[in-house]
Amino acid sequence: MKYMLLINAGAIGEDGGAAECTVEDWMVYDKEVREAGIWVSGESLADLVTATTVRVGQDGRRAVTDGPFAESREVLGGFYVIDVPDLDVALDWAARCPGARGSGSVVVRPIAEFGV
Repeated sequence: MKYMLLINAGAIGEDGGAAECTVEDWMVYDKEVREAGIWVSGESLADLVTATTVRVGQDGRRAVTDGPFAESREVLGGFYVIDVPDLDVALDWAARCPGARGSGSVVVRPIAEFGV
């Protein structure tokens, strides 16, 4: 089963990266996921401190605002899609993710498969 691990950075350092882990931590985790044969896809977002949100009202007009969540300090830093046997295994991999440390979090969501 495929799961998406959405990596939310809770605290951003002066360099724009998550304060609780290093680039080396991410390189080790990325290597582990790939060597385990569960990696499907994944990306790190280029700039953790800027984002733009688009909403379209019922009248068809779009509203564009800075940032994804005005009321939250977390920022989406990137994601992994992994293919593992079940939710428990996905949760184990999420707990090993450097983004889950400190004030960060990893949201685990199953990927819907529509058989198309």
